[in-house]
Amino acid sequence: MSLADSDRELVVSELEREPTPAEAALFENLWSEHCAYRSSRPLLSAFDSEGEQVVIGPGDDAAVVALPESDADGDGKTYITMGIESHNHPSYVDPFDGAATGVGGIVRDTLSMGAYPIALADSLYFGEFDREHSRYLLDGVVEGISHYGNCIGVPTVAGSVDFHPDYEGNPLVNVACIGLTNEERLVTAEAQEPGNKLVLVGNATGRDGLGGASFASEDLAEDAETEDRPAVQVGDPYAEKLLIEANEVLIEEGLIESARDLGAAGLGGASSELVAKGGLGAHIELERVHQREPNMSALEILLAESQERMCYEVDPENVDRVREIADRFDLGCSVIGDVTDGNYVCTFDDGDGPETVVDVDAHFLGEGAPMNDLPHEEPAEPEVDRPDVDIEEAFDAVVSSPNTASKRWVYRQYDHEVGVRTSVGPGDDAAIVAIREASAGSRAAETSSGEETGIGLAISAGAAPNWTDVAPYEGARAIALENATNVAAKGATPLAAVDCLNGGNPEKPDVYGGFRGIVDGLAEMCESLSAPVVGGNVSLYNDSATGPIPPTPTLALVGTKDGYDAPPMSVEPGGELLLVGDLGFETDGAGLGGSEYLARFGGSDRFPSLPENPSEIVETLATVADDESTLAVHDVSHGGLAVALAEMVSDDAGLEISIPESAGGPAATLFHEQPARALIQTDSSETVRDAFDGIAPVVSLGRATDGDALELSVGDRTITRNAATIGSLRETLETELE
Repeated sequence: MSLADSDRELVVSELEREPTPAEAALFENLWSEHCAYRSSRPLLSAFDSEGEQVVIGPGDDAAVVALPESDADGDGKTYITMGIESHNHPSYVDPFDGAATGVGGIVRDTLSMGAYPIALADSLYFGEFDREHSRYLLDGVVEGISHYGNCIGVPTVAGSVDFHPDYEGNPLVNVACIGLTNEERLVTAEAQEPGNKLVLVGNATGRDGLGGASFASEDLAEDAETEDRPAVQVGDPYAEKLLIEANEVLIEEGLIESARDLGAAGLGGASSELVAKGGLGAHIELERVHQREPNMSALEILLAESQERMCYEVDPENVDRVREIADRFDLGCSVIGDVTDGNYVCTFDDGDGPETVVDVDAHFLGEGAPMNDLPHEEPAEPEVDRPDVDIEEAFDAVVSSPNTASKRWVYRQYDHEVGVRTSVGPGDDAAIVAIREASAGSRAAETSSGEETGIGLAISAGAAPNWTDVAPYEGARAIALENATNVAAKGATPLAAVDCLNGGNPEKPDVYGGFRGIVDGLAEMCESLSAPVVGGNVSLYNDSATGPIPPTPTLALVGTKDGYDAPPMSVEPGGELLLVGDLGFETDGAGLGGSEYLARFGGSDRFPSLPENPSEIVETLATVADDESTLAVHDVSHGGLAVALAEMVSDDAGLEISIPESAGGPAATLFHEQPARALIQTDSSETVRDAFDGIAPVVSLGRATDGDALELSVGDRTITRNAATIGSLRETLETELE
């Protein structure tokens, strides 16, 4: 670790002296891109983070959003927390521990707000699936997420998996967590009062994860898998489970004034940020920290990113009770210092008497990093070069592509039913978890009696690297619209979102131009959808010897609905199948750009145009999905109409589909990926047409049958595949990985 010369000059000027080694290391980590957002913060003002539902927006460990009132919940004070985190570089170096500790970190962010974690969503991005190294990373990451999530008893209910050649040297692991709390339980990461104690609860501090924040702010080198392994934290999910339950008791008994999870930059990051947010200082005695390794230095204690640790601000009168609760759950507990109205001061006594190793203004430490003013280049418009491929060959290739094939191999390793809230699990357009009145405040209330509120929380998470690779701005707009369409297909309307903005080295103008594009595109569409972006994470320098990643704006969006039931994705015999949205496009319109079709067969094209009234389409789709005449609903997106139709067929029902060919030809008809489209099976087509009149086109495609085959006619071409064949095509991951 080393502090950049320009940063050192600023520090020296502020301190009026040279920084100590511990101070220099602390500034280097907290002023890193990972912590200070030096290249991205100037852009983030584009996001609308306000709304009547927003209780706490960006800047805390997690955002807090109020759920709509229901008939049974008159006070309307049930809150959810939303957070998202990246653990990209650690997951390349050590896929199991890197991914596992990403889960642990976002769960502790939830705990620090006084919330109980109820759902996880993971969005994963790897190099091409046929590469052995990509499969190694996929296997390790999925195992790490499943091990940690299953052990702590938090269900993984949603997410995405994408493959793209530009992730080969730098995979992405983005994990979101939803928590549940209420007005009385709410805690923030803002220190409250001088004289309160700082108490460290959880695992003992070791030397793992040293310099993790700095490591996350650099391009990955070719030898990163061996040289950077000490920067990767090692998780203990069983300790995390104890910490979850201990935190619950601490919150229920009202013992916590403020809290911060120990993540990037370890104790130094958590404690300094805690007091800085309150405009206060601290005096910390580092030797008091409970440690698991001998002869640790002040710098190691200060910056180690050992997992499963929380920093609490506690009234002195409550310290003994906090100790008792920590002992009850077999967790370490150290009273490490005091909140003050002065500087952030850390002392260390190695046996020869205390020595001051840090003495700085907490606000300067947290907010003093200068922002970067970087040049950027606008992405070039792609040329139109559409391949001419046999339509049946194209259908089989796109349906069986690792990007569009079933992800059952991944999510079946996750326990998505623990907590008995999951109404719709992974594998559908969006997950739905139940929010009940009896459990609005705590995990302990789940088994108590009481009338249910009947609020269903729909969750969708993911990005689309093919889209943002070809068109960062329009692709990011499409990602937001796609996630909103997913929750609408389950009958829910958007409530709020958090994002994880992943990019390459921002010092490269073309890379920074793409990153600017995804920020602006995501911000614009979320505002159009009335879905405030209430928090998030930025991960830059995702660059390696193989080049930069595609700009990747992962969005985790939630919506709400009355009740927990939702229309299925698969059709049942009978009923008409309607397409809401454009069937194809004219020759002078947008095209196949970003599609899986082009990813399989080469070529290039413009990105498809987006509808001008996205909010109206989403709201109307949610209403129609909940109508009693609706039998099934499925979003049309990745892989286009061909994949959506294939996914609706089952052993119990097939489809007879006849589609007039669009001006762009059969490939355009079946494989363009314009978002905000949906397939609706209904026994009252008039209801659907009336609802979308003047909002979106509605086209009749055919009917569901009591067979198990998809008979798909496009112009004068016909494709016939039975459910078994489609199932075999879609089992790409199972076939290759087992």
